[in-house]
Amino acid sequence: MASLSQWVEGARPKTLPAALAPVAAGTGVAVWQLGEQSGSVDWALVIPRALLALAVSFSLQIGVNFANDYSDGIRGTDDDRVGPFRLTGSGAAAPRTVKSAAVGSLAAGAVFGIALIALAQIWWALVIGAAAIAAAWFYTGGRRPYGYRGLGEVFVFIFFGLVAVGGTAYAITPHPNWVALLASIAIGLLAVALMLTNNLRDIPTDAVAGKRTLAVRLGQRGTRVLFTVNLLAPFVLMVPVMVAHHPVLLVLVALPLAYGPVRAVLGGARGHALIPVLGKTGRLELVFSLLLLLGLAL
Repeated sequence: MASLSQWVEGARPKTLPAALAPVAAGTGVAVWQLGEQSGSVDWALVIPRALLALAVSFSLQIGVNFANDYSDGIRGTDDDRVGPFRLTGSGAAAPRTVKSAAVGSLAAGAVFGIALIALAQIWWALVIGAAAIAAAWFYTGGRRPYGYRGLGEVFVFIFFGLVAVGGTAYAITPHPNWVALLASIAIGLLAVALMLTNNLRDIPTDAVAGKRTLAVRLGQRGTRVLFTVNLLAPFVLMVPVMVAHHPVLLVLVALPLAYGPVRAVLGGARGHALIPVLGKTGRLELVFSLLLLLGLAL
């Protein structure tokens, strides 16, 4: 029976910045929009909706992590895994128990999502919420998981970038603009970089297991170049926002955090040497998003 610490590790806490970042960025966009429209911000409106969006994001991130653990575990993909501890693959927890944890987390995300939709009165968003939950499960679940066909990064970009950032902003104030679009793309690219870190590390074992991730398809060199582009492009995307709203220059404080991951990845780090890169990439995404929130709120 898995211990509490093993369950925490199985939830992959190093990936949680990918859940917090889009909510922080989306909240920043909404706060900036409210300030531009009325000159003041109603924090009693912003805070409850932002917290509900965060609960949705965390629940879905943990849910997809457990779902991935379960699906890869029963397929044997994790039998020779270099990366973080896996509950199913290690035999620490029964597959059906991990599956129940995944379903429970995704269900919690659905409950929080319905509460947010009801509060914001955007009932059409139920369709997007259902799509997000389906995407979380079918990443490695089902008969034809899209993660095994090199589409994982595409869906992460859409749901942890465009949907999560734009959805958070829209739930707070339904007036999308170009700042929301640029912020969504920037956070989506950082979330993709986080996934690429895992998939780059797992190229040898995924190739043997028949898991044709984007990293397996691109190979070592192509994946390392794409990772670097995804890590640095968000700073370029923020230039127009900095021009329109100077306090957003704060995001440049996060730029030095890209040095370590880029140096390791372009330097040819493999296997266990890439595990610290995951944490550093997550830290960069988190700091970037929080500085963006602060800059837009000032």
